[in-house]
Amino acid sequence: MTLTHTDLDQATLRQAYAQFPSGVVAIAAEVDGVPVGLAASSFVAVSIDPPLVAVCIQNTSTTWPRLEGLRSIGVSVLGEAHNEAVRTLAAKTGDRFAGLDLQTTEQGAVFIGGATAWLDTTIDQQVPAGDHVIALLRIHSLEVQSEIDPIIFHASKFRKLQA
Repeated sequence: MTLTHTDLDQATLRQAYAQFPSGVVAIAAEVDGVPVGLAASSFVAVSIDPPLVAVCIQNTSTTWPRLEGLRSIGVSVLGEAHNEAVRTLAAKTGDRFAGLDLQTTEQGAVFIGGATAWLDTTIDQQVPAGDHVIALLRIHSLEVQSEIDPIIFHASKFRKLQA
């Protein structure tokens, strides 16, 4: 097989990256009594000991600076029923949490009901990575709802797992 040389422009790179399916998470916490959060599809398990996950956040995010100084951040692995919620959470304007069932811990982590997993985290470290930052999050507690299937992001569309 011979790879075709192509320009590494943004459209071509996005098309290539879209070939890899990923789950979608909500990253959220309470700021001054109000839930603040975002949706991310660049999320990965990193380590069991210590328990770490990573999420990639665009440097242009106006939400991440509001979250990165907090002591507790909730990560909700979104479920199949969250098709509309994903779009709302990713919106630049409006109430990102409209119509969602939210649970908030005493430390301020915000979780979305109907998620397949909740991870209560703190930022372990941040690593600059091109036009993103890789945030390594340390898990302090979690809850898993294994009967709920995750929503999948693939080829720039939200999809469900098929049996």
